[in-house]
Amino acid sequence: MTTDYNPIAEQYQRSKQQPWRTFIECFTLMDLIGDPTGLSVLDLACGEGFYTRLIRHRGAARVRGLDLSEGMIALAQAQEARQPLGVTYAVADARELSDEDPVDLTVAAYLLNYARTREELQAMCDGIARSLTPGGRFVTVNTNPALDLTAAPSYRTYGFETTAAGQWQEGTPIQWTFHLEDGPFTIENYHLGMAAHEEAFERAGFSEVRWHSPTLSPDAMADYDSEYWSTFMDFPPVTFIECIR
Repeated sequence: MTTDYNPIAEQYQRSKQQPWRTFIECFTLMDLIGDPTGLSVLDLACGEGFYTRLIRHRGAARVRGLDLSEGMIALAQAQEARQPLGVTYAVADARELSDEDPVDLTVAAYLLNYARTREELQAMCDGIARSLTPGGRFVTVNTNPALDLTAAPSYRTYGFETTAAGQWQEGTPIQWTFHLEDGPFTIENYHLGMAAHEEAFERAGFSEVRWHSPTLSPDAMADYDSEYWSTFMDFPPVTFIECIR
């Protein structure tokens, strides 16, 4: 996992304001999460705490956010200090989670796509499984492993571009370049196929794995028509996964 988020933490926080992240990513992920009222929740790769706070606002009883980036956790803790919600944050690696304090729901926005190998992916899935109570759920948004990003269309109209050079195979690096008003920034993740993910989930002990396509919020049509969204929806660069332990 080579992307260093510390120097780009504030830029990545602002990229959450791009319309596709509101009307597709957030809409679909929160719909899959459902009503978290009364649940204990762990948000992995929580970044600056966007989803962590949102889940707490929607009624979760106890929420923790973990991320590898000290810069991201600093932003999250600063937000908690300004607007206290009772959320706790810490720097931690999903691959090293213990089973000491299991939760009802574990969430991750863009975690698994940082695994470069099946072994790294397995370590992540094992840690996620350990974090959950029996019957607990894992819900995530991930780079879409079913889409060959070497042949993908341009997503520039949505505020970002994807680039994958060379042969499309396990471990192929994928660059995501986000365009903001003050300039672009790039993060890198990696390709592992659907079969690799399903094998890792099964070996980690998940009993059910469900793949979900992105859905478009009805509110998206207020400022953008269906033609605007067609490239994203026809060639979705992200997918959503729900697993039951």
